[in-house]
Amino acid sequence: MKVLMINGSPHAEGNTSIALHEMEKIFLQENIETEILHIGAKDIRGCIACYSCAKNGKCVFDDIVNETAQKFENCDGLVIASPVYYASANATLVAFLDRLFYSTPFDKSMKVGASVVAARRGGLSAAFDELNKYFTITGMPVASSQYWNSIHGRTPGEAAQDEEGLQTMRTLAKNMAFLMKSIALGKEKYGLPEKEAPKRTNFIR
Repeated sequence: MKVLMINGSPHAEGNTSIALHEMEKIFLQENIETEILHIGAKDIRGCIACYSCAKNGKCVFDDIVNETAQKFENCDGLVIASPVYYASANATLVAFLDRLFYSTPFDKSMKVGASVVAARRGGLSAAFDELNKYFTITGMPVASSQYWNSIHGRTPGEAAQDEEGLQTMRTLAKNMAFLMKSIALGKEKYGLPEKEAPKRTNFIR
């Protein structure tokens, strides 16, 4: 099994990274392969709603988004982690996720998702809710922990002092591992839930 972890912080070794590495320790204990992609400092433009991806199966901008698509398709779980800016996730990460989720045509249902947020003090729950919406619009079960998936720290390294935050990350990884393994067993025995043909209802006709 494999978990793809996205570090949306501009700082590769900042507090967001501390949270991800704390989770990574648990995944390794659970014999789950991990890969951490640091995208927070890359030049990633937002979606322009050109709908080219509907025809070509990939984003018109051939950058880290298209490079990540195959990794996303092959993983069993996805962790999205971000620092908090103005009670929101890093704008670079949001641009990345908008394009990654919209441009990839493969079925994402039953891949397990988890979001992680890091901040000095506030805005965590708003950013946490923002990131979870990528999972809940695509049929991905959302992993939870003993508290909202957050960790505190201002300067790089301070999150290592947040003992409750670190424990929250470890519990999250354990719960995520359990969900992925349980879903794998369920798929083997029962298969995936049958899907109806999608229906679209526009408010303006």
